[in-house]
Amino acid sequence: MSPDRRANGPGAQERPVDGRSTRWQAHRARRREQVVDAALLVLGREGRDLGLDQVAHEAGVTKPVIYRHFGDRAALLDAMAERATNLLMERLMPVLYDEGAIRPRIRASVGAFIGFLDESPNVDLLFRRRLPGQGGDVVDAGREFVAAALTDLLSGYLGSLGFDVPELVQVWGQSLVGAVQATAEWWLAHRTMQRDVVTEHLTALIWAQIDGIARQHGMVLDPDAPLPKVSGPK
Repeated sequence: MSPDRRANGPGAQERPVDGRSTRWQAHRARRREQVVDAALLVLGREGRDLGLDQVAHEAGVTKPVIYRHFGDRAALLDAMAERATNLLMERLMPVLYDEGAIRPRIRASVGAFIGFLDESPNVDLLFRRRLPGQGGDVVDAGREFVAAALTDLLSGYLGSLGFDVPELVQVWGQSLVGAVQATAEWWLAHRTMQRDVVTEHLTALIWAQIDGIARQHGMVLDPDAPLPKVSGPK
């Protein structure tokens, strides 16, 4: 019987996993993260002028290494957009689903979104798809996730108050995401007022929508009173 057949026969012991493969995969993952981190730093300094030579220098690698890990510039930009989106979600989701009154929650959520863009130089270019060669799938998926989360929350709140308006809530969730993002981008470009002032005005406008819908249904809400807790995004 050949060695190969003995190895595959009854009672044969499993071959040990080659640790070199696992270590190589971990190394590749770390190197990808290193390049993405470097690319975001270069984006913060250079904006639209971001180049792969600059990213390679910042990461301490050569351009062929970048191509080996990402294939092309578009794939790197997608990875940057994914990292930025995940960082935004880490900041936004906890305050969006925090227990407490509705108006403070709105204020904290708006503040988290605008604050993230303000503290992450030029990352808005990724969200606006303003970099040469950038696709839009990752950014669109992130936006849809936020809109779905808002829709889920608004639907839960209005349902707990006795309102059943699913189509309105679906449009509302999309419009809120668009309004906050457009306002944040305008403010980043012009900065004609303090960040806290923009946050307060947006909070007031969003609360006015909630209050107006409630009044249409004969209900007056206290903006600083807790509302029933609803589950996170599905």
